This record gives sequence, C-alpha cells and structure tokens, in this order.
Amino acid sequence: MPSSSPILVFWSGSNSSSKRYGCRVFGIRRAMDEQGSDNIKKWIVVYPVYMNSKKTIADGRRIGALKACENPTCIEIADCCKHLSLRCAIELDKAYPRDFMQRGRVRVLLKREDGTPYNPSIPTRKELMLRVAELVPRHPGRTRKQEPASTSSSGASKSEKGRKKKR
Repeated sequence: MPSSSPILVFWSGSNSSSKRYGCRVFGIRRAMDEQGSDNIKKWIVVYPVYMNSKKTIADGRRIGALKACENPTCIEIADCCKHLSLRCAIELDKAYPRDFMQRGRVRVLLKREDGTPYNPSIPTRKELMLRVAELVPRHPGRTRKQEPASTSSSGASKSEKGRKKKR
C-alpha cells in the first residue's frame, strides 16, 4: 500500500480573514501549510461516540445519556463547531480506537497560543461536547431527514399482524 497523508475536510470559522468559509478537502501537509503556523495535531479530538446517547460509558460516551444526542456524525459536529465560532477539521479516514468500524473524528481548536479560549463560553472540552450535543438535534440536515419519515406511516396495524390473508 502506498503511504498517503490523511484526508482532512477543513472548516474555517469566523477567525479566518479571506474567502475560506465552507468546506475544503486537503492532505494534512497542505492543510497545515494553508493555515500557517497552526499545528493541527495539537487541536483537541472529538469522536462522535463521545456524545452518542446510544452508547454506554464503557463504549466511549463521555457526557450524560440525557444530555447526549442520538448518532451524531462528523459533519454535524463540524457544523456545530463552526456555528460556535471555533475552527475545526474533519479527519474522515481516522477510526475510534475502541471500535474501528466507527470512522471519522473532528479536531477543534479551543484555545489560542496564550491559553485564552476562542469562544469564552466554551473554555473546556467537556463544555464543547455538551454544547455540540445540544445543537446536533437541531442541525438542518437532521431535521430535513426526519420530516418525511414522520409523515408517512405505511405498515400493518397490530390487529392485522398475526392474521393470514384470505385468498
């Protein structure tokens, strides 16, 4: 297998100065060159499992099940971080160590070099996970997906399930 650099989808927040709003896909070296002196490897890592309400603490959930959301994706987490004015990068080819079938993670830049947070309302990693878990259920892609499924109700009722059809 040829060695290649990991693929990053980079989301620039309100901190960038040019027309870099939106999504970009880079190799890791090019992403670091584009961002200048930022070392993306020092950004905090957030796996979707950390805030998945369907997982247990032993499986990797890091916040309370009542505050967690159901099956978040890397894209939704990155969109929420962008909404919170935080710089983030999606690494699609990385896997969660406890469950290698869970693909993708998000790297987030929480603090400046001097230690002050970019968003004063989110000083810690745990606060970031709680805020993102609040925002993910209201994500536009998630609300659009659920609307058609809730309006259509096709299937047999309880009384028809056990009966044989007459010929």
